[in-house]
Amino acid sequence: MIKTIAHFSFAIIMVLMLISCKNTKQKLQEYVATYNSTAASFKAENVTLTTARGYINDNKIELRFETNLEQNASNKLKATTSFSKLLKEMINKDQIPAALVKEGVQFDTYFLADDNTVLSKEIISNETISELMKE
Repeated sequence: MIKTIAHFSFAIIMVLMLISCKNTKQKLQEYVATYNSTAASFKAENVTLTTARGYINDNKIELRFETNLEQNASNKLKATTSFSKLLKEMINKDQIPAALVKEGVQFDTYFLADDNTVLSKEIISNETISELMKE
């Protein structure tokens, strides 16, 4: 009798654990919602606004960083180096979760000038994350 109750309890616990596990698409949605809800408190040099957009079917998240920089050659050069550094910091702080990248989620990140044109773009994926972390 006790053995049957133990088996039954174990089965219920396993079912509850499986139900509570989130799949990648759910984690993607949760990340985007959390990122956008905390975006107002995001602080980085020259960044005035940041937003995230999720593309569930493509397993992709787009991060946009709007800046107060004008679109010109010197700012483009400055943005390229500072943007890579910012992304590396965000990965180290788990603001861009490496676990999601390992699950196959790609992060398309854009550093935008004050007129919303692209100063710098980085793609973070399983293939590129190690290279970005070396820099």
